[in-house]
Order: sequence, then C-alpha cells, then structure tokens
Amino acid sequence: MRCDKMWTNARIATLSAPGLGVIEDGVIAARNGRIAHVGRAATAPEIDAAETIDCAGRWITPGLIDCHTHLVHGGDRAREFEMRLEGASYEDIARAGGGIVSSMKATRAASEDELVASALPRLDALIAEGATTVEVKSGYGLSTEAELKMLRAARRLGEERPVRIVTSFLGAHALPPEYTGDADGYVAMLCDTMLPAVAAEGVADAVDAFCEGIGFSADQVDRLFTAAAASGLPVKLHAEQLSNQHGAALAARHGALSADHLEHLDADGVAAMARAGTVATLLPGAYYFMRETRQPPVAALRAAGVPIALATDCNPGTAPLTSLLLVMNMAATLFRLTVDECLAGVTRNAAMALGIGCKTGTIAVGKSCDLAIWNIERPAELVYRIGFNPLHARVWRGQ
Repeated sequence: MRCDKMWTNARIATLSAPGLGVIEDGVIAARNGRIAHVGRAATAPEIDAAETIDCAGRWITPGLIDCHTHLVHGGDRAREFEMRLEGASYEDIARAGGGIVSSMKATRAASEDELVASALPRLDALIAEGATTVEVKSGYGLSTEAELKMLRAARRLGEERPVRIVTSFLGAHALPPEYTGDADGYVAMLCDTMLPAVAAEGVADAVDAFCEGIGFSADQVDRLFTAAAASGLPVKLHAEQLSNQHGAALAARHGALSADHLEHLDADGVAAMARAGTVATLLPGAYYFMRETRQPPVAALRAAGVPIALATDCNPGTAPLTSLLLVMNMAATLFRLTVDECLAGVTRNAAMALGIGCKTGTIAVGKSCDLAIWNIERPAELVYRIGFNPLHARVWRGQ
C-alpha cells in the first residue's frame, strides 16, 4: 500500500467503537488527506510511505470538534459580566438593551475584515488544543446584510487557517430593535427574505434558533424550520436553557441535528430526541459562567441512548471560552460525564451534531485524516487536567 504519511508506534483511541476503541501499538496511514489504514502494527499490510513518523508511544485521538460556537462577533461584553457580579440577571441585562442586542450593534458596525481579524485569535486558541473542525454561528447581525457578512467572515476563517469551518444561520437569535413588539413580523422576514438570501449564497450549512422566553416561541421556530426544510437546510436549536419551552421536542420533530443547552429538558423531550436521533449538545461553560444550578438530565439522556456532544459555546456574553480541554473537565466535574463520554463528546458525537459523522470524528478508513497527538500516559489526562495543554501535534487532512 502506497501512502503519503504514516504514524507508527502509537496508542490510538479511534472512537469508532463503544468506549474509546483503543488500539495498542497502532499504525495510521494517510493518502490524499484521508485515512487509508488504521490498525495494529502486527497485522498491518506492507505500507510504502513517503514520510513515516514514530509517535514514541504517544496517544492519538481524532482531531477535536467544537460543534457550537459564536466565534464571529464584534466587541465584547465584559461590562455585562461586571453587572452580573453586581446582581443583575441575564434577563435583566437583555431587557435593558444589553445581551445579544449589544453584540448586534458592535457586529453591524464592524467590517467583514474586522470580524475575521477579531475571530482569528479565538480560533487559534481552539486549534492550539487540537481542534480540527469548528462550527460558527451567525446571529449577531439580525439583518440580511449583517447576517450574510457574519457568515462570509466565518467561511473566510477556513481560508485563513487549516481547519474545517461549519456554519449555522442563527437569524432567530434575538429580536432586533427595528422589530420591537413585532416578533411575528421579524420571523416572517426571516422566512421570506433573509433565509432565501442565505441559502442562495450557500454560506450556511444549517439553520439554528433560540427558543426561549426572551427569544422565540416554539410556534415561531416551527415556521422557521419549515422554511429551512424548503431551502434544503438541516436544523438545530438552542433549547431549554433558561426554561422549558418544549423546544427540544419541536426540534426532534423536524429531524434536528442537535438540541443544545438542555438544562430544563423534560422526559418528553428526551424521548423525542431519542426517536429522532437528535444529538444533545451540552455547554458546561455557559452553565458555569451564568452560575446556573439546574443541570441537564444526563442520566435520562444516557438511559434513552441519546448521543451527548460537548462544545465551548464561545460567545461574548455567556461563555467567553476557547478551550475544549476545559469543557471536558467541566462536563466531568459539573455534569458527572465519564472520560469516555467527554472524549466522544468532542469527537464522534460532535461530528454527528454537525451532520458530518461520515467525514470526521473517528479514526476510520475513508475519513478525513484529522488527528490530535498527545503527550499523555492515559486518555483521562485530557479530562482531569485544568489549564494544561498536552498537545504534541495536530494533523488536519493528513498535514
């Protein structure tokens, strides 16, 4: 077998089987950016590699995947952080003109180049910890022109750095000031004008929404998701973060890729997600930053067989976080996920949450050769350490 590159003498967590799918004394070969072989050295075919890398017993996992971020935005909201420390709630800040609308003003004022430049350091922080795929949402423009600008900026991040960028159109993130008191009118504009423009330009891979008392109702999201289906775009949803709006069940009825946050998810929502194959994306950084006390129903999700993904939710207001390693520690510490669940949450299940499980997320023949090589003795170190990055090398599409 001829290949471009081969990694030998490695311990491999393929994530392609229950648990971690560990291969001791493993070999990975890549050709044209894809995995051509993975297995034990003792049973490997003869491989003629242009370059061979001895991993010296290091661990290899799939490249990490951040499946929920708001990486592109203008400005910051450090002052709102101070306000929360002084006792203001998230709802208080939003109703006073802060929150998402504050980021909207800064994002509308920024040029596309400025949005790219400000997002790159955040993306670089994720890449430095082994991320090879990052989802980026719009949602701080809230007008056709500004939402398209955000999505174009997100796409450009994948041209500036060796990383796969997946984009989500989140026009239903908040009500812009020009539609105050007319949420239905805004949703109609989303469905009739903004979504068709986004679909026509091909800058979004999915449609997202914020289903919440301070966001959009289930009926409004239902209308948007129906329009998304007509445009040929899959859907996902911010659901049950602050209250139970039954958004997860709605998302599942639309065959959503994922429902995210889920602190207030009920039994009916869990069952609906299980039937639909909708991934539960948990965001412990936002839970921590907002000092929430109600945890997502992890035991119920496990029992129902709902795949659990993890993500940073990197955003300026409720999760200014750019570390998937810290996310794993938070998920284990705050939500009691196991090591295996945490690692699956930022690889295999995160890929499923983006609808790209056939391309990446596990180390398997035919998939993109996206790898993270670690200076660790056991995978638990990736979850248990805080503020320590043991990445030895990152591989994206075989390079």
